[in-house]
Amino acid sequence: MIFLKNDYSLGAHPKVLDALIETNMTLADGYCEDEFCYRAADQIRQLIDCPDADVHFLPGGTQTNMTALAAFLRPHHSVISADTGHICVHETGAIEATGHKINHVPTEDGKLRPEDIEEVLIFHEDEHYVKPRIIYLSNSTETGLIYKKGELLALRKACDEHGLLMYLDGARLAMALTTEGNDLSFKDLPKIADAFYIGGTKCGAMFGEALVIVNDQLKEDARFLIKQRGGLMAKGRLLGVQFEALLKDDLYLQLGAHANRMAKLLADGIRAKGYDFVIPPQTNLIFPLFPKGLVAELKEKVMFEGWPYVTETHEAIRLVTSWGTEEREIKEFLTLI
Repeated sequence: MIFLKNDYSLGAHPKVLDALIETNMTLADGYCEDEFCYRAADQIRQLIDCPDADVHFLPGGTQTNMTALAAFLRPHHSVISADTGHICVHETGAIEATGHKINHVPTEDGKLRPEDIEEVLIFHEDEHYVKPRIIYLSNSTETGLIYKKGELLALRKACDEHGLLMYLDGARLAMALTTEGNDLSFKDLPKIADAFYIGGTKCGAMFGEALVIVNDQLKEDARFLIKQRGGLMAKGRLLGVQFEALLKDDLYLQLGAHANRMAKLLADGIRAKGYDFVIPPQTNLIFPLFPKGLVAELKEKVMFEGWPYVTETHEAIRLVTSWGTEEREIKEFLTLI
């Protein structure tokens, strides 16, 4: 089977695995209070040029989103998100389970814009409604698109005007920062977002995300809250080791760039065969529109997910490339169509 279903089903990049093996018998303190996590956190502070940032390591994206958003909000606060946002559709109501409503906004492409924020605020004016307090973004988005710097700055301006915080989900940040047309860098993030995370699970780590808190007002008691939500690993050193390896010699960005290259090769090949896309391809998530009969045939030889866009004759599917996708697999897929 050709695997184009997701970007997290491989174990870990060999350099990450080597680092885990090399440090396996090294005794270290627990709960991310070890030399590996300390060094990895310092690497991240240097990478983003923000020496005062707090860096915390958590096992997965849902735990990171749930813990961070619940920590940053008071009981009557809510989150503004595009309706395709990961916290809306792929986290089993984790945010709502903490007692916070998500104000989800329909968007044409999965990207949140200042006017979307305004639309929510108009209908949440007083104490009879939840009070929007933070906006949730992901870069890249669930539709595979990126936010350019100007778009994020416009959202930051809207947040400042309305007293809102900005939180950025970076599960696929490596792909966002290395795709064609991107003008954002690691160093821009702490100047724009109050908090964000650097995703490892979908870019070469066996598991793990690095939560970065920039806003001093959000830092208090973070470790208490991470522990309470089940995100503080006794063997936290495993997270530090992996991020040290990923951040060494730009491996993290190299892996994101590879996933994007494979996606572009795939998208160019699909387009050359006369097929269209429901969303213009940008990163490693692409959404081609195929005849229904062809989709049925592909299911026999390719692992992928469907996408909720269907006409009388065609339907969309989601194809995902990863740091480990081989060019051979792309060519095999193009032969099938």
